[in-house]
Amino acid sequence: MTSITDTPAPLPGFAEHDHGDCIASALRSVEETCDANGLRLTPVRRAALEILLHGHRALGAYAVLDALRERGFGSQPPVAYRALDFLVAHGFAHKIERLNAFVACVEPGDDHAPVFMICRVCDAVAEAPAAPARAALSEVARASGFTVERAMIEVLGVCPGCAEAAPA
Repeated sequence: MTSITDTPAPLPGFAEHDHGDCIASALRSVEETCDANGLRLTPVRRAALEILLHGHRALGAYAVLDALRERGFGSQPPVAYRALDFLVAHGFAHKIERLNAFVACVEPGDDHAPVFMICRVCDAVAEAPAAPARAALSEVARASGFTVERAMIEVLGVCPGCAEAAPA
């Protein structure tokens, strides 16, 4: 188990990595999860996921709709919303409440509740393991007699790329 003081590995949303492999791996994982659970990854759902996977940035539903339209999938908002609802419901994407936008999950299909680090400059989003933060939050809640039913942890700041680009 990783502690909050351990030095974590760089997160895909902020670190250099083989993005082609990142996309291919996520698509493979989603396809395998769909096959194993009898879920239909329709062409529009797959296209919406590919759009989200293209960059580690949160996209609003209308940005996804525009990209779907460019790929020939219609122009009515329900097209995007239904695809995004499917992706979120099955753990293939997350909704970032702060931005009212969606981001592809870095661990698609795994039951987890990550922390999202959002760059306020470029809207890049990195998904980080939240076990230590959630354990601390649960302990505080338990001590207060509060039962946590759902928690979304979103942290706003500046990503390494934007911090390096900022004038000193």
